[in-house]
Amino acid sequence: MDPQTLIDILKVATKLKTTMRHCWLAEGRQESVADHSWRIALMAMLLESEFPDIDINKVIKMCLIHDLGEAFTGDIPTFIKTNEDALTEDDIFQAWINQFPEPTKSSWQSLLEEMNALETNEAKMFKALDKIEALISHNESDLSTWLPLEYDLQYTYGVENMQFSDYFIALRQLVDEWTTEKINNEK
Repeated sequence: MDPQTLIDILKVATKLKTTMRHCWLAEGRQESVADHSWRIALMAMLLESEFPDIDINKVIKMCLIHDLGEAFTGDIPTFIKTNEDALTEDDIFQAWINQFPEPTKSSWQSLLEEMNALETNEAKMFKALDKIEALISHNESDLSTWLPLEYDLQYTYGVENMQFSDYFIALRQLVDEWTTEKINNEK
């Protein structure tokens, strides 16, 4: 990849540093999409020994690129994002990737197809990390930043994405217990 192309891609990707998500951090700062993507990539790296049959490098790549479409559309919280919103984001992201030089273009397209199909263990792990990190972030934030619907959503969001792995089922249970403790301590 020539240096100018790299800079051009980074100029778009840097928008994720200032594209805010719905969640707030413990420090009272709104979470950026880059914060979220970085942490799920870190989580994948930390779990490498728990999943010896999974290509963790591929999972990390998925984690790092999965929300880049939001550099164009902004973040739309899951509880209001429609299928049309998701398709628009995917189309814009795909159009951007189509401008990449080879082999980067083909590599990213392959990753996106695998992520969307959710058939491989790598894609399933990525999706589970994406969901569980959001729950962890909410538990780290002050309850005053939660919307009323999030009290129930915290227990239902992404449950189906954890089912492929005993590890993620156990992690989800721990996060649910944390949620219950957080809510009960706030009363």
